[in-house]
Amino acid sequence: MTATLRNPTVADAEAIAALMADCFTATFGSLYDPADLASFLDALTVERWRAELADPAFAFLLAEDDGAAVGFAKLGPHALPVTPAGAMIELRQLYLRGSQQGSGLAARMMDWVIATARARGAGELFLSVYVDNHRARRFYERYGFEEIGIYTFMVGNHADEDHLMRLAL
Repeated sequence: MTATLRNPTVADAEAIAALMADCFTATFGSLYDPADLASFLDALTVERWRAELADPAFAFLLAEDDGAAVGFAKLGPHALPVTPAGAMIELRQLYLRGSQQGSGLAARMMDWVIATARARGAGELFLSVYVDNHRARRFYERYGFEEIGIYTFMVGNHADEDHLMRLAL
């Protein structure tokens, strides 16, 4: 079955929180001490997701397959250590369950990300991606993202090195 895409509401906060925790753990969990992973995930509370879903500065997309959440994307305001040339937005998260990888769903979601960024008046789209997440980096490069620097991403007390990437819109 092909996943459906929709704009989630505050009522979807629990599903997004669970999806984020599952996807992050499946992708990166083996890299961290369990205490660091738990600290990182514990900070992503349902209340925080509710607040962001209700905040017009953020834009979300939820992918569902047979009613179950299988992916999401989140755009948000400037938080990364970048100096934009003008109006910008950040791709904060784009996660898919492993069962959806390679299905074309990520491309559909990225099309929404870019269209939404443009519709919000952004001239630049920024993101960070873990240096050893080669699959994600290749995906972003196919869309024209270019590396512009390095960023320290904290998972608990563990410092990861991420690539900062930029796309001119």
